[in-house]
Amino acid sequence: MKIIRYKENDAKEIVSLFYDTIHSVNSRDYSQRAVDAWAPKDEKESKVKTWKESLNQNITYVAKIDERIVGFGDLTYSGYLDRLFVHKNYQRQGIATAIVELLESEAMRLNLVAVHTEASITAKPFF
Repeated sequence: MKIIRYKENDAKEIVSLFYDTIHSVNSRDYSQRAVDAWAPKDEKESKVKTWKESLNQNITYVAKIDERIVGFGDLTYSGYLDRLFVHKNYQRQGIATAIVELLESEAMRLNLVAVHTEASITAKPFF
């Protein structure tokens, strides 16, 4: 696995990973109605443009295995961990931990006092 900085051409694959993870992993803890509201499948393509912009504005890392994106995370410059997702087939392999460690290093480099997030029910055990 390698973890690298986000590039704009990663956005489409990242959005797909997000939608797939919400609908396969998070669906264990949320109703179908909640999952559909969180990640409406009919908005998947339109999200790519807005996510390109927000991922560019944040400190964003992607984890790759064999050139496939298997995880990503981003941190705002004010210390908010905005998104952290790992592909359903690569959960519990240390990918999220590795991404968070890099983001925490960036936070320290920026002299941020704390990193905070709003974790989903699914992600709470990780934090």
